[in-house]
Amino acid sequence: MRLVFAGTPAAAVPTLRRLAAEHEIVAVVTRPDAPLGRKRILTPSPVAQEAEALGIHVIKAARLDEDATGRIAALRPELGVIVAYGGLVREPLLSTPAHGWINLHFSLLPAWRGAAPVQRALIAGDAELGATVFQLVPALDAGAVHAVQVFPVADDATADDALASLAEDGAGLTAAAVAAIAAGTARPVPQEGEPTHAAKLDLSDGLLDWTEPAAAVFARYRGVTSEPGAHTTIDGAPLKVRELARAADADPLAPGELRGVKRGVLVGTATDPLLLVRVQPAGRPVMAAADWFRGLRAGAGSTVRLGA
Repeated sequence: MRLVFAGTPAAAVPTLRRLAAEHEIVAVVTRPDAPLGRKRILTPSPVAQEAEALGIHVIKAARLDEDATGRIAALRPELGVIVAYGGLVREPLLSTPAHGWINLHFSLLPAWRGAAPVQRALIAGDAELGATVFQLVPALDAGAVHAVQVFPVADDATADDALASLAEDGAGLTAAAVAAIAAGTARPVPQEGEPTHAAKLDLSDGLLDWTEPAAAVFARYRGVTSEPGAHTTIDGAPLKVRELARAADADPLAPGELRGVKRGVLVGTATDPLLLVRVQPAGRPVMAAADWFRGLRAGAGSTVRLGA
């Protein structure tokens, strides 16, 4: 088929690579170059870089407006495929390809419609993650489903880990859906169940509340790592939590209370303690939590507590 592909982050690259090996991609649509790093150097998106390596024409657009629609329509695509582009496809672009557009979404729709499905699912403590390929319609993530699959994810996987895994598995799911459309055998079915919304994360979503049970604190850490990042405070100063782990057979601590151990620093919650492994104090590099804790030089008998 003649495809147009729209995507931006690294999570979209495996699908682009898979479809490029099986179909003719007439153009890749991605977000414009963005400033990255301390020097804020304008850098092409991961999808743009992959498309250029594959020799595919790239259209960089902040939104799919009249200009972008005209450029895509001139290429006469038969099907549009979108994976985390970062913008909405509206009419008349929605109906420009003969078979419309399909979307790979990293959730088990109708659960977690929206911008941050994996992150919100992890924060909520969902037992299952998955991916859905559905027909794009004007309503948000509401179209009929072409393919869906539950994928196993480790119970300590962060959002970064889960997205990387789902991106690889989702590529095959999308390829199968495209093949069915090409063969005329696709039979998408309406979504069933109560929708939930996966709003985009902001910095406040990363604040860890040590008065919650350990399972809830750890779930939030997984969901916000690496973006927007887990964080807390100590004596009113910010502290980024770069790596947090479950702690086995640890004596209880008050919420936020710290205790140094060989493997790191235990921190109390409403239930069992968790283990700080790596942290980043304000204005300093990432360091082992044990080294940071020793540097606090807490006096004998004093109690050091996070979240204060």
